[in-house]
Amino acid sequence: MRLATLRTPVTVVLAATLLTGCAQSVDPIERLGKKAAQRVHQHGPTHEQPYRHWGLTAPLAPAPTPSPRPAARSAGSGLPPVVDHVRTRDRVVFLTYDHDARARRDPRFTDLIRELRLPVTEFRTPPKPTRFTGLPYAAQRTEICGHRPGSRLLRPPEGTYDTTTRRAAADCGISALVLWRASTTTGTLTYAHGAHRLTPGDIVRITPTGTTSRLLRGIQERGLTVGRLEDYL
Repeated sequence: MRLATLRTPVTVVLAATLLTGCAQSVDPIERLGKKAAQRVHQHGPTHEQPYRHWGLTAPLAPAPTPSPRPAARSAGSGLPPVVDHVRTRDRVVFLTYDHDARARRDPRFTDLIRELRLPVTEFRTPPKPTRFTGLPYAAQRTEICGHRPGSRLLRPPEGTYDTTTRRAAADCGISALVLWRASTTTGTLTYAHGAHRLTPGDIVRITPTGTTSRLLRGIQERGLTVGRLEDYL
């Protein structure tokens, strides 16, 4: 991931005006109200199964349950690693998305996650993310340490970071900075680092568009399924 260069003068940013891109594990049913939860369970014998509703020919295979382990610090630096891929033999990929205004405006996207019970990792981002690159340590630490309690993973706004970001993240208890190996941000699946297909352990950044169900079909065709990122980092 190429680092962006901050071209404008650095200003002091108040913590109250910044939002972090820290991870929140998404239980698809966790935050549903009673009526919404009833909608999810309406798919009975006389109703279309959720996977068919979303264009899949079969349910997604259940992900294996790995032994949870913390992400290792980068060798010799004591800093959290920056990852876009997880080394694993499990045939899983990891779906992540940045929760912003577009996600809130697309109920079909949240319905898909909920009805298929996808273990998606959600990162909160502000409408106009403030890039960390070039900000002083104090500003970055204030921002990162203000994340939701219990979050161990961080996605820097726009995927930009520097060594100061990693130092501040380490001091805030972050175990890994999460980028992505593939993305649907352009409406189609695009790959980084010259890759041309999904492989086990890839981290994918998805957006609230109709491409997600197509992505899931591609995941199935590759003999893969969706795993929970927090179980592997």
